[in-house]
Amino acid sequence: MKQLTFAPRHHQLTNINTWTPDSRWLAFDVRPSGASFTGETIERVNVETGEVDVLYRATGGANVGVVTVNPQKAQYVFIHGPENPDAGWQYDFHHRRGVMLENDIAQNLDAMDITPPFTPGALRGGSHVHVFSPDGEWVSFTYNDHVLHEYDPALDLRNVGVALPFGPVTPPCVHPREYAGQYWCALVSRTTPAPKPGSDDINRAYEEGWVGAHGYRKPDGSVQRRALAFIGDTRSATGEKIPELFIVDLPEQEADWKQAGAEPLAGTETTLPAPPAGVAQRRLTFTHSRAYPGLATTPRHWVRSNPQGDAIAFLMRDERGVAQLWLISPNGGEPQQLTAGEAGVESAFNWHPSGEWLGFIQQGSVVLCDAKTGAITPLTQRHSPSGDAVVFSPDGKNVAWMAHKDGYQQLWMAETGHK
Repeated sequence: MKQLTFAPRHHQLTNINTWTPDSRWLAFDVRPSGASFTGETIERVNVETGEVDVLYRATGGANVGVVTVNPQKAQYVFIHGPENPDAGWQYDFHHRRGVMLENDIAQNLDAMDITPPFTPGALRGGSHVHVFSPDGEWVSFTYNDHVLHEYDPALDLRNVGVALPFGPVTPPCVHPREYAGQYWCALVSRTTPAPKPGSDDINRAYEEGWVGAHGYRKPDGSVQRRALAFIGDTRSATGEKIPELFIVDLPEQEADWKQAGAEPLAGTETTLPAPPAGVAQRRLTFTHSRAYPGLATTPRHWVRSNPQGDAIAFLMRDERGVAQLWLISPNGGEPQQLTAGEAGVESAFNWHPSGEWLGFIQQGSVVLCDAKTGAITPLTQRHSPSGDAVVFSPDGKNVAWMAHKDGYQQLWMAETGHK
């Protein structure tokens, strides 16, 4: 176990894609905690030498954080808050954007247009937790909407979106807070303010993950090249919130992304932007009748597919109420319980690049879990690590996480014994 950072300040890792492709650098931000958003820099540390680089420094009173790295090249994407915030426009779920950084050049990922008629390909609010697809071409994010937040906050539903290299998108920029973006953006989840009890309706889509390094194989033998799995909040027959697992199959061609379905791509003054015609949303888990229904929301986790694309991992409580790892095919079927220990899973998790193990926190230790047997191998002694992130290096040789020391959250690394 090796401590990587030592400065008397906090260091925050995002839950996935924090390593550079060469497995030599870890990207992080300097928020004092995962819940606040007051950091001003995006940085990285060399895991071999301890050298720290400042990659980006915000100006104009803006704050930045939640950085991830392109799996294929030295390109970064992170949340950027508004410059020159004032009483009428401050950082919020619906007031933030993605910024991409490559070769010291920063550009907006998503465009913003809050003046009707709205611009297809632009967003109308805030994007969050930007994650590159395994091939580094597309970016997923979660989203909240300024237009509906102003109209009726109850209609500003959390959704999942995708940024695609089919831009740039340049709105008229009538409002002083509007801006252009390099990528074409579209929402891919479909939500409704009032889900019908007992149905597949959801009013919140979140904690998404890309399915497979190259997609997944359907029952008919065809390959779905790109898909996202996510958690969606359903309603039980008695109206209780039950988080279930969903998947959206995504079209490949640019023309498909620019073709509207039954509702406008850019939304209206009273409705959210709508998914393109070729996006298909499907429910994967049906847990309403279980003793502890729904996916576990404690600890917070993001659903994650193995690189092979035949298993999506998520947390769900067992018959004792303990959060365990479960696996399910992207084609559906019965979930299979992987872990069964009384300690359960205490953190977000990720797959090892080989797809043979998963990493997470259990009883205060970073552990490896065999993806076939559920057998647990501790990698560290107990030292109260953070449950926000356990992230493998691309070469599979190391795993990184966060833990407090001397009052500050620092970055740590251990060898996995695998590659």
